[in-house]
Amino acid sequence: MAVHDFNAQRLFLHSPLAEGGEIAATREQANYLRNVLRLGDGERILVFNGRDGEWRTRLSLKGKRDCILNIEAQTRTQTPPRQLAYLFAPLKRARLDYMVQKAVELGAGRLSPVTTRRTLAGRVNLERMRANAIEAAEQCGILSLPEIDAPAKLEAKLAAWPEGVPLIFCDEGALLTNPIAALSNLKKDWLPDAPLGVLIGPEGGFDDDERAMVMRQPHVTPISLGPRIMRADTAAIAALALVNATIGDWQ
Repeated sequence: MAVHDFNAQRLFLHSPLAEGGEIAATREQANYLRNVLRLGDGERILVFNGRDGEWRTRLSLKGKRDCILNIEAQTRTQTPPRQLAYLFAPLKRARLDYMVQKAVELGAGRLSPVTTRRTLAGRVNLERMRANAIEAAEQCGILSLPEIDAPAKLEAKLAAWPEGVPLIFCDEGALLTNPIAALSNLKKDWLPDAPLGVLIGPEGGFDDDERAMVMRQPHVTPISLGPRIMRADTAAIAALALVNATIGDWQ
């Protein structure tokens, strides 16, 4: 299996990628390559599009602003996205940016904003979420971008949740206070790489009616995140790290 080159610069492209192809960089991409990364004519950069794997390209600078990417060879084949859905109450701008980036770094294959009665953020900018997901993928060697859902009310999301798919519910009132023990119990009946969801609430948590509604759903596993109160973006990192370490791909 090819290993990611952590020293290489990477760029996400929308275009199909194949050996021998030529892609004209957009004006924004050309500015990034020439003026931010300060790459010169003939230098190389890795590119990916979330579909065709990762490729080494050679830059051909044109004039003072333009840039052509000449595709030379594939460095890594495409990997499928993980079937890990991260459901979360939207946060305000900067903290949502951070949370999206960290969720992608931690392997979320789907990002699903869920509105609750205590959700503080208003409109969710899906294009900004996608831009942050791309930035995280570029920086961390990730090949598959997550799916990004439109915001939905908690009731609607639970009603549409696929039958038989486990949903890990980050619940400050969980009776079993050891999250590793709770996840280990889930692991007994769950196949590796099978679909899985993680649900985290808003600042202030779910109200009593919402919590009861979640707990009535089949295949819900409540987990505690410990004795300390966390901000929602911190809770996201803690929960996804626990899932990866206990039943995910860190083992």
